[in-house]
Amino acid sequence: MQMTLSFLGATQEVTGSCHLLTIDGRQVLLDCGLIQGSKADVLRNHEPFAFTPSQIHAVVLSHAHIDHSGRLPLLVKSGFTGPIYSHKATVELCGVMLKDAAMLQARDTERLNKKRAKNDLPLLDPLFDEADVERVMLQFVALDYGENKEVAPHLKVCLSDAGHILGSAVVELWLGEGSETKKLVFSGDLGREGMPILDDPTFIDSADLVLMESTYGDRLHRSWDDTLEELRAIFARTIEQSRGNILLPAFSVGRAQELLYLFHLYAKEWDLSRWRICLDSPMAIKATQIYVDNYGLMDEDFKRFTHMSPGKHPLLSNVDFIDTTEESMELNHIHQGLIIIAGSGMCNGGRIRCHLEHNLANSFSDVIICGYQAHGTPGRLLVDGAESLTISGQSINVAARLHTVGGLSAHADQAELLCWYRHFNDSPPIVLVHGEVEAQKVLLAQLNANSSLAPRQSAIAEQGNCLDLSRLPKFVWLPSALGNGKQDE
Repeated sequence: MQMTLSFLGATQEVTGSCHLLTIDGRQVLLDCGLIQGSKADVLRNHEPFAFTPSQIHAVVLSHAHIDHSGRLPLLVKSGFTGPIYSHKATVELCGVMLKDAAMLQARDTERLNKKRAKNDLPLLDPLFDEADVERVMLQFVALDYGENKEVAPHLKVCLSDAGHILGSAVVELWLGEGSETKKLVFSGDLGREGMPILDDPTFIDSADLVLMESTYGDRLHRSWDDTLEELRAIFARTIEQSRGNILLPAFSVGRAQELLYLFHLYAKEWDLSRWRICLDSPMAIKATQIYVDNYGLMDEDFKRFTHMSPGKHPLLSNVDFIDTTEESMELNHIHQGLIIIAGSGMCNGGRIRCHLEHNLANSFSDVIICGYQAHGTPGRLLVDGAESLTISGQSINVAARLHTVGGLSAHADQAELLCWYRHFNDSPPIVLVHGEVEAQKVLLAQLNANSSLAPRQSAIAEQGNCLDLSRLPKFVWLPSALGNGKQDE
């Protein structure tokens, strides 16, 4: 039985997750994400798929973030008609996030085409529109954690909680039948131990091959206690001086809800009652309601706190929901006393751009970066120390205080990635995806440093590499194209 795995996205970069399984001629995708980053990176989304969409039998989606789900409407537009299997909460979130992505596609393409027309370049069509999103939503098949499902002949999957965002999943896949069966475990994006709201990532004990994310493979996050103290100090200084605003560029799904929960938990300790907290993101508002509706997926600490504190839900209290554009624009006339959570998380779109335009030059304001910033994004420029940022064609001086609070990340750090992998029996072969190459090299070195726990073989996926799973003996080797060559059994 022929079984192959091809790496087509998030290879030596973080966005654009996409991997192709082939089992006896039937093709199944793991994720189909949007490429994000610089303008050149974004244009890569317009390139043809490396496969024929109409020949894809099914898609298994790890979670709703756009860098994992964002090209699904384009896949359908290009001829894919099969089912998309994912956790039921992911289906709900995709209904919000993909619709928002379609609106952004229309707006950004219109803006880009004005520039292309001036340079006599051919105009581009949006990758997809809301009609494509409506079609793709009809193709979702919702699964529960722990449910075994045959998604194609000789291919079964089971989802377990990855602890990254609501509905995020570690995907176990069994390929083949009988003694020829191989088990592939795809981490998706792994969350962190002890983070608020969601359960910790699920440990898996067996695999013939592990496909693992490596976003923060080269660093350790601050401890949770240190992170809370860091946030307290930022708020204390700015609130005490009673001048300026605090901006938090945040991913609308996951990070925004964590921040709302923290602001509820520590409202008194951080003296937040003196300031107005605004969630300025229609998508984050809708996503927050989906979190509320999926209360059963919350961790025990969240449930216990909610039970002990009757009244308004902790994700819905102490905050003003800013829905309309007019309400958002009114915030730009307020120069102090605001805590604004707004997307996009990498500052490359959304309402945060307008708030940065009106607050970056104010030395009494603060900008708290609390998530991964891809190369080429405005958020990455800020983290790297940019002295100015171009917004709406204007150069804005960066005078505001910038804080990078890595401890808020929803991605596992190096130690947590190593811990998750080391719960597997017999140190199965591992391929790293979803990470910048330097982070992957450091993580690879750490994986191989301990001979008793090191994988039998390890590799960093390269774009287009194809791994022959049918020739993969259990726990032994990877082809030389992906690793260090064949080992003796």
